[in-house]
Amino acid sequence: MKNLSPLQIERLKYQPKLPSSLAEGITRLVCKEGSDTESVANQNEIKQLFKNTYGKPTVTFSTSSDLQTFEQKNVGVILSGGQAPGGHNVIAGLYDALKQANPDNKLYGFLGGPAGIIEGEYVEFNDEYINDYRNTGGFDIIGSGRTKLETEEQFKKSLAVCQKLNISAVVIIGGDDSNTNAALLAEWFAANNSGIQVIGCPKTIDGDLKNEQIEISFGFDTATKTYGELIGNIQRDANSAKKYWHFIKIMGRSASHVALEAALQTQPNITLISEEVEAKKMSLASIIDYMTDIIVKRSENKKNFGIAVIPEGLIEFIPEMGAMIANLNDIMSTLEKDGNYSAASQSEKFSIIENTLSSDNSKVFSSLPALIKSQLLMDRDPHGNVQVSRIETEKLLISMIEEKLALLKSEGKYTGKFSAQSHFFGYEGRCAFPSNFDADYCYSLGYNAFALISFGLTGYLSSVRNLTAPASEWIAGGVPLTMMMNMERRHGEMKPVIKKALVELNGAVFKQLEANRQDWAMNDKYLFPGAIQYFGPGSVCDITTRTLQLEQSKKLLNV
Repeated sequence: MKNLSPLQIERLKYQPKLPSSLAEGITRLVCKEGSDTESVANQNEIKQLFKNTYGKPTVTFSTSSDLQTFEQKNVGVILSGGQAPGGHNVIAGLYDALKQANPDNKLYGFLGGPAGIIEGEYVEFNDEYINDYRNTGGFDIIGSGRTKLETEEQFKKSLAVCQKLNISAVVIIGGDDSNTNAALLAEWFAANNSGIQVIGCPKTIDGDLKNEQIEISFGFDTATKTYGELIGNIQRDANSAKKYWHFIKIMGRSASHVALEAALQTQPNITLISEEVEAKKMSLASIIDYMTDIIVKRSENKKNFGIAVIPEGLIEFIPEMGAMIANLNDIMSTLEKDGNYSAASQSEKFSIIENTLSSDNSKVFSSLPALIKSQLLMDRDPHGNVQVSRIETEKLLISMIEEKLALLKSEGKYTGKFSAQSHFFGYEGRCAFPSNFDADYCYSLGYNAFALISFGLTGYLSSVRNLTAPASEWIAGGVPLTMMMNMERRHGEMKPVIKKALVELNGAVFKQLEANRQDWAMNDKYLFPGAIQYFGPGSVCDITTRTLQLEQSKKLLNV
């Protein structure tokens, strides 16, 4: 066994809770089919691309008095994309169900993400191996990666590796892009009569992989509680020193669920929501005016301090910035292949970009500080998009607010002091020890994934619902991956992808923030969540996010 901290020693002893339908054991399940499904958009295009896996029904599991027997089966598992607390428990749940079904079953872990199944890099799990990682954070059990599974060559190599190991099912644990990979792989395996099933599990701390069947992605609960603790600590410091404005950028590239949840947990003075900025067509200047107005009004009450929470992806939702970045993403796919561009100095690259962008977008790009320009030109992500986590939006806002306040001071409209600190909370939450909720949820997702395999299903996402109820009342089943898909532009081409779930401005979660933000802006009603609790009453240790409580119409605590 590895060197273990006292907390890890205790967490290894924790036995995750299962829905009652699964708790009776994998050998006593009955699979019930719901109605047939269709994709959320672009039905004709998605149906044509997924002729073998499109339109399947949702399924749920219940308990039977009859015992099933299982032939020996080998399964492979992949951790894909960014880390999220609880990934190890998905594998543990999958392993336990697999061994319960037949002790001769084998579980192989592909190393380094999807690249592992392509290159044939793997480990075979045993009890000792799995037991060292139960209820722990991180993806270090087999590592992760962001290789896309989309080419014929990759599919053929994956098939050859599975055939070598006699693998008849693959479980891909990942977010929307990773499960798009799972859908493509499932379709190719089915089209080529490989006999290999593919099941996905919904992972992302961003919280944007969800629908009626997927109430929450795993890791969101733990990550937001971790960020909530950190923001609470900073709020306590700000309220003690009373001299700093803290600008806190928080993870969430395409959706602001993390920032919104963290705000409901801590009640900061300012919370920006990317989806609201886009819907209201707020320019960068109007955002600066909004934040500056609060800073000035607080200073008039002798409060030259405060907390501002900023979603990671904000910059792409500001209309003029989003249009410029979209234009930039399109031209970069060509420029990066141009030797003259690659050999150019930074200032020369700026000039090339400004001359290549459309007129309006060129003006926006040229108006930005050199630091932000250079961050916009960093290596793209695997989908050809700018890596927004590298753009220091919080520092851009601080700089522009300082300029605005200097102007107001010169006009005699501001007499306060503004001193700002910037923070980015990202990696701090991705590998935290999973909360009891995530430990239970992830174990159930993994166990449930094997249940889907046992009934011969493919192209499904493991689904566990009714999550605000006690774990015993959770509903286990599966949803077809194609049901969640639409067509989007990637690398200049229209491609099938799982549609991201953004913050709903008419939803109960955002409305909770909207109803309180003016009060929180001027009156310091900071909440201090403290560290995640693992031992003690369920009202403290098992409670889930405020987002999920509000979405499921449960009474919000402490507000």
